[in-house]
Amino acid sequence: MTKNSNQLISGVTLLITHYNRSESLLRLLKTIAGHEISFEQIIVSDDGSKKEHQDRLKGMQQQLGFTLIMAPVNKGLGNNINKGMDAVKSPYILYIQEDFVPKAAFITALKDGLEIMKSEPQWDIVRFYSFPWSPYPYLKPYKKGFSKMIFSLWPWYTNHLKFHVYSDHPHLKRAGFTEKFGRYFEAPNGDVTEMKMCRSFLKNDGKALYYKNYKELFEHDNPEDEPGLFRPDKVKTKTYADIKPLYWAYLKYKLMKDTVSFVLNK
Repeated sequence: MTKNSNQLISGVTLLITHYNRSESLLRLLKTIAGHEISFEQIIVSDDGSKKEHQDRLKGMQQQLGFTLIMAPVNKGLGNNINKGMDAVKSPYILYIQEDFVPKAAFITALKDGLEIMKSEPQWDIVRFYSFPWSPYPYLKPYKKGFSKMIFSLWPWYTNHLKFHVYSDHPHLKRAGFTEKFGRYFEAPNGDVTEMKMCRSFLKNDGKALYYKNYKELFEHDNPEDEPGLFRPDKVKTKTYADIKPLYWAYLKYKLMKDTVSFVLNK
């Protein structure tokens, strides 16, 4: 699965972060193999999963030949990404969490995104997915299905999602990403880690492309036996959304809160 398939994505390491979803990981790896692509290296970085999952990872490693990086205890998503990136030897990194399933159209988008990054050094990240309920709001069409992500503090940019130019969703980036934006903040809460990188990305003038028709590229699937992480904030937002005046006020509060936090660097 590294260099024996039909199409080698040259110069790219596939980095997968994993935690207690070994069946989902196997599904991801089998899907990639089914698309007949390979990478310079596949790294699976595990965040101290339960023993049964770690044992399965070791068996999968022997069968599929990827690089496995283990952790004795769970240290959070930031640590998991950092130790995975430390093992990368190629100039580019394709990052995917284990519960995503790439569709056939992703292969073309990946090749196009890589070609753009190789020929246009201004781009720091190419994004391939967003949750359907929170697409990035400010885009300018660019090329090959990608759009430039626009960020501005001007008040007429009223959607608080503008602060999420960076995302932990599937993306392509340069191996030197942390040299420009810093290492991932290591905290137990993965949402905190992601938000810290969102801030650093904007503060350090990060430039990003976003595949507008992202629904064509990935399916995000959490089966009942390997569910997604519970996020209280998402439940709160859904509750507010059922009451329009309350939801409007909540979104304005989020925009103000995130703007002040960004300006004061908190």
